[in-house]
Amino acid sequence: MKIYKYTQYSIIILLFVFLSCSSSYTPKPRGYFRISFPEKEYVKFNNQGPYSFEIPKYSFVQIDSSQFTEKWWINIILPTMKGKIHISYKTVNDNLNKYLEDSRELAYKHTVKAEAINEEIFVNNKNNVFGVLYEIKGNVASSYQFYVTDSTKHFLRGALYFNVYPNKDSLAPVLKFVKEDIINLMETFEWNNK
Repeated sequence: MKIYKYTQYSIIILLFVFLSCSSSYTPKPRGYFRISFPEKEYVKFNNQGPYSFEIPKYSFVQIDSSQFTEKWWINIILPTMKGKIHISYKTVNDNLNKYLEDSRELAYKHTVKAEAINEEIFVNNKNNVFGVLYEIKGNVASSYQFYVTDSTKHFLRGALYFNVYPNKDSLAPVLKFVKEDIINLMETFEWNNK
């Protein structure tokens, strides 16, 4: 009798387990790590060179040491986001159109992977700074590129890169956060005409 009773309970438990497991399983969508952003605070960067601007306090400037570097080329390092803004500077000698076209071409090289490229024009007559911010949407290597110039003597170009695989969904909050820093850089940009 006792064996029969245990068998009954075993069958009921097995039946319950079987029925509860037979419901359809729905996998959860892929998630991304939560990113905590630092407070927005800026400091003036002035390298005693031809330009100055504000950079975020959570970044630092590194002299560009790449093979093809030129004078006044720097990298703004965003360590917590594994990002870098490459800054290159050129002196204008009746070749502004070449620099403008080169910048446009470098931005539009991403059209193969880009979903859209938006251009935002910046004009600061007071500081004699004119520029364009390219927002390149999609899974691209550089989501933001920009240039500023005074149209006669100076030309500066910047490009944002991350040391991660380009995934527009996972990078979206970081890109939104860093875009504010790039806009602030352009809005606080000044030429040091010495």
